[in-house]
Amino acid sequence: MRHVSIVGAGSVGTAVAFAALNRGIADHISLYDLDEKKVRAEALDLSHGLEFVGPATIAGSTDISVCEGADVIVITAGAKQRPGESRLELTARNAGIFRDMVPRLTEAAPDALLLIVTNPVDVLTQLTIRLTGRDDGTVLGSGTVLDSSRLRHLLALRFAIAERHVHAHVVGEHGDSETVLWSSATIGGAPLVELRTADGRRLEASDREEILAEVRNSAYEIIAGKGSTSWAISLAVTQILDALDHESHSAVLPVTAPVGSTFDLGDVCISLPRLVDAGGAGEIMPFSATEEEIEEIRTSAHAVRKALDAVDF
Repeated sequence: MRHVSIVGAGSVGTAVAFAALNRGIADHISLYDLDEKKVRAEALDLSHGLEFVGPATIAGSTDISVCEGADVIVITAGAKQRPGESRLELTARNAGIFRDMVPRLTEAAPDALLLIVTNPVDVLTQLTIRLTGRDDGTVLGSGTVLDSSRLRHLLALRFAIAERHVHAHVVGEHGDSETVLWSSATIGGAPLVELRTADGRRLEASDREEILAEVRNSAYEIIAGKGSTSWAISLAVTQILDALDHESHSAVLPVTAPVGSTFDLGDVCISLPRLVDAGGAGEIMPFSATEEEIEEIRTSAHAVRKALDAVDF
């Protein structure tokens, strides 16, 4: 991937730039932010470490032209989530920012894929699709990629196994109504529901509820302690960027994008396991789910749609 442009030089945007630089995701990384001193300082700081990573260039500017020619624009700019504030409560504050910003970004880089990270990511992904008229997968959100990583970490601890051997997805809203596809989760290829944890027990319904609650609430704990989440989301974003960089093969990731006719969910963007490649968010992968899990997905989609309908757009 030649040029990744990151909108927002705050804690998330700069962490994404740092992670992408370390992973060799881009030949050129540009940072766009309205705070001139901050964006130039962050670009300069990153540039001073180029000796230790693969060849790349870094630019930072308050001029939106810095995004010109981008292959992917990662949007992290927006109002920060306050302690105790749900992601959906951010909607009105950040919708206004996107209404002004997205048309200017697409004018500067009309061919760029747009990867939304700003919360509430499901609602803002849908708003970006409305603003651009692009419902072909070239606008997508980071969705529950991070939430799924949090889930896999907690399961890895319970089963005393490395995270890479855990395959489980958080789906729905990236937020309080998200749910887990427990029925299709596996560890080392074996169904999770058939396995015993490190202490010899099977995961009971109460255990699953406890794990899901921890996944849902972990962001609030981090925000209360340090002001924002940054490191894990930056690694999740670079995982998506890596998938977007490949013409020859796809990754399966729970990004947020329009769900179409799936489960009769209607016109809404939520996260379901999808193929992700150089064209953006592709088709939803077939997955097994119980009727209860499907109903939880519908409930989550309704929560996102309700927030979307409340936006004065």
